[in-house]
Amino acid sequence: MNHRKKSQRELEQIQQNLEYSWQELRVFVADILPEDVLIRKTMEDRMIELENLVNTYGWVVIVKHIQNKSVPDYKTFIWEWRLDEIIEEMQREESNVLILWNILKAKQIYAINEKLKPIWAKAWDRIDLILKIFERNAKSREAKLQIELASIKHMWPRIFDMGMELWKQWWKGSWETNTEIMKRHLQRRELSIRKELDTYAKVRQQHRQGRSRKWLFTVWVVGYTNAGKSTLTNSLTNKWVLAEDKLFATLGTSVWKMFVEASYDEKTWVYLPPKEVLINDTIWFIRELPPMLIEAFKSTLEDSIESDLLLHVIDCSDPKMELKIDVVEEILEKIEAKQDRVYVFNKFDLLPEWEFTLWEGDDKKIFTSKKDYLMEKYKNLNPVFISAANKDNLEVLKEKILSFSK
Repeated sequence: MNHRKKSQRELEQIQQNLEYSWQELRVFVADILPEDVLIRKTMEDRMIELENLVNTYGWVVIVKHIQNKSVPDYKTFIWEWRLDEIIEEMQREESNVLILWNILKAKQIYAINEKLKPIWAKAWDRIDLILKIFERNAKSREAKLQIELASIKHMWPRIFDMGMELWKQWWKGSWETNTEIMKRHLQRRELSIRKELDTYAKVRQQHRQGRSRKWLFTVWVVGYTNAGKSTLTNSLTNKWVLAEDKLFATLGTSVWKMFVEASYDEKTWVYLPPKEVLINDTIWFIRELPPMLIEAFKSTLEDSIESDLLLHVIDCSDPKMELKIDVVEEILEKIEAKQDRVYVFNKFDLLPEWEFTLWEGDDKKIFTSKKDYLMEKYKNLNPVFISAANKDNLEVLKEKILSFSK
């Protein structure tokens, strides 16, 4: 990298342009970990997830920095001596971006970016990264507006909490700072976005009312990101929904029809007519999802929240399965989703064969496979074990869905 002297304005422009670069940039990721061993293990998993986010955006992580501190630095989050070491290493490795897992205060991200200017680099926190992934993946007008609304909410304190007034200019008979002008602009833009989103919400409400009049049973597919929601939707409906091995592959909401052919109930010899069920695949969930993102996508989630049944898709081959179940359940509670649920344990074909002994007091239970163990452990969750990719046990899942629609 050629480190010629640049003017302050040129350095700022370089920093701004980095986030819109489509080239594969070299990224440092950093976090602060406490000394507690159990907490450290959880937070190390956060770093892995942060690296996956970076890869999803199309960049590559070259170094991970973890500082052992129980309290972050007030000014720069990472203690300054460590930050100086990171900057030196970023310069040697020709790295362009420093990303931190935590949500940083306005003054912290400002101070870090000031220190990064001489090496033409930029700092983001985790929410900056998620919003940029959103922005890059958004296809519909509504999704783009929702992302812009979330971005305004995230950027707001960074504009007004830095304790600095920018140069003034004349506006309608008085002098105003750029900060005041920007505040007025963002307030107007937020109001305009909300009005347009309200229009989409009204149209969606009309569609819901139409489906209700037709007595169409609706199912909402939820799950932690990359659990296989879109793959399951494809398998149930024989339609094509984007299904990638990436975080946030699904951003908008897709509604498809699952068609169930006519049949006879062998027990009662009653004719069961053909039936259509609507399958609603919407945005992913992720740990510590910022409230601003949930609020921004509230109108999109209304369809799902008012559905008749919820399918909670779980990647049962994931070692962090239990943690991710808790994350999804916590978010469902926050958005007040209270409908009946079926827990769909996906990717069961990837589970290892093993022998596991469980002691409950004097009682001994031996399991010959992890699937059997999970079936026993989660029997109170109405579980169904499937492989959405291979379409294994889908008929069992369909029967379970239909049992709620009667």
